[in-house]
Amino acid sequence: MSAKEGHDRDDVLKRFHEAVNMTPKELEDWLETEESQSVGVGEGESVGHRSGRRIVEVLRTKEADLTDDDVEHMAKVAGYVARHSKQRPSGDVTDTRWRYSLMNWGNDPLKPS
Repeated sequence: MSAKEGHDRDDVLKRFHEAVNMTPKELEDWLETEESQSVGVGEGESVGHRSGRRIVEVLRTKEADLTDDDVEHMAKVAGYVARHSKQRPSGDVTDTRWRYSLMNWGNDPLKPS
């Protein structure tokens, strides 16, 4: 692995852990709710909901055991959270599809940092 690839991996891990602020248990419990399953796009299970299940697995994997595919998904998650966070609607977002979608991707925007 080149130094650049190592740097990219480290950068992805950093951005992922900054973006994902829910614990595996919090995310797992959230994914069981009707609210979680009510948002997103895709036939059957939404893309975000499927991503949430994958995030739980990634969070429970030792860093040294992460595959290139895991790291690629982590980059996708960090990017999604960054883009979607910029679209925050005005007012109280507690019970909004915007928040529910972010939570499917492991980020609760109302959780203290």
